[in-house]
Amino acid sequence: MRIVHLGLGAFHRAHQAWFTAHARDSERWGIAAFTGRARSAGDDLVAALRRQDCRYTLTVRGADADQVEVMESIVEVHSIADFATFLARVAAPATAIITVTVTESAYRIDSSGALLDDPDVRHDLAALNSGSGAPITPLAVLAAGLDARRRAGGGPLAIVPCDNVPHNGEFVRDGLRNFASAASTDLWPWIEANVSFVSTSVDRITPRATPLGRDVLEADATRDAVPVVTEPFASWVLSGDFPAGRPSWEDAGATFVEDIAPYEDRKLWLLNGAHTALANLGPARGHATVADATQDPTCRDIVEGWWSEAIRHLPAEVDAASYCRELWKRFENPRILHALAQIAEDSLAKIRVRVVPVAKREIAAGRSAAGAAAIVGAWAQAMLEGRGARDALHDEIEDAIATSDPVAALVALVDASLGAQSGFIGLVRRASTAPAERAHQ
Repeated sequence: MRIVHLGLGAFHRAHQAWFTAHARDSERWGIAAFTGRARSAGDDLVAALRRQDCRYTLTVRGADADQVEVMESIVEVHSIADFATFLARVAAPATAIITVTVTESAYRIDSSGALLDDPDVRHDLAALNSGSGAPITPLAVLAAGLDARRRAGGGPLAIVPCDNVPHNGEFVRDGLRNFASAASTDLWPWIEANVSFVSTSVDRITPRATPLGRDVLEADATRDAVPVVTEPFASWVLSGDFPAGRPSWEDAGATFVEDIAPYEDRKLWLLNGAHTALANLGPARGHATVADATQDPTCRDIVEGWWSEAIRHLPAEVDAASYCRELWKRFENPRILHALAQIAEDSLAKIRVRVVPVAKREIAAGRSAAGAAAIVGAWAQAMLEGRGARDALHDEIEDAIATSDPVAALVALVDASLGAQSGFIGLVRRASTAPAERAHQ
């Protein structure tokens, strides 16, 4: 195997593993995949995949029919609790790439790359400084793995983050610097000389598995305990160097570009921003899935209003209008059961990267940013009414709600500069107090 992956979830198995399986040289590029957190439900996934020799079914669910494929590009699965194996795989000379899918909030750094002050970060800094104990957070785990590679005399490799964070390669590099400096005075200079950070934009709607996805693995009728269901659309845009080589992912449609920013923005703002809007407004109106919410004119209006703002700040080369038309088709697919409750998790971190950049640009241009305010307002209403999904920043949200003006405090928590804009706060306040009449079913 030549790829180590951190974050063994459905999206990785529908996206990076799928692209690798469809590369012409796939037989040279097996993946050793690790869960993103120790002692989690991911350990059950590891056990199930091992019983199936790491194989699983990928069901591509179109509006009218399915295509089922048995995936074999993952050749090892482990819990990250098996930390010695992770260190060994990263240190192995054959390893050329580390890919990562752990979600935005798991990195435990802010937009500048500064470490958050929380117990997990403090634990990891102590573990790296002492050289004893396994770290918890993904960047500390990577720092330890790269230090093992350095000490083993390993060669260069590429780190390829695949989470919805702007300039995610730079984001991971900046955060990793802090953990690497704690691990060893020699580690960060070695990383700068030997590790490249590839920025990516990933796009494939992949809901959590349901019983509908339990397809047959082989002709012997073995049932798949850990299937993955995804949509027909798949996109992967990458920018950066691969000093030790890479699979020919372009065979499966991956695109390699010099400037990834417009593609990142298109996906983060138009697809992910719309998802965040639907996830916070839809449940209040009685909807459980994206497909359900798209049938509601009120939900469509919030998305269209948001898109009209975001498109203004995208270059013509990304053809944003066509992308939005395609998005409605993808959202409306009734056979992709993409739960709004799943999308709503960690909404605060998502709003910061999906909505705030457009809101700031709109205000700087002298406009109200009403579309962005509507999304923030839907989220604020969910928080104030106790309908919020799991959020890694729960304590900060609760502190804001406890203030004398919780709406203003929530806006300031989203972004300090927006929290100083009385007009924007007023729009959020109006949206957060609007009656959320349930749509007719």
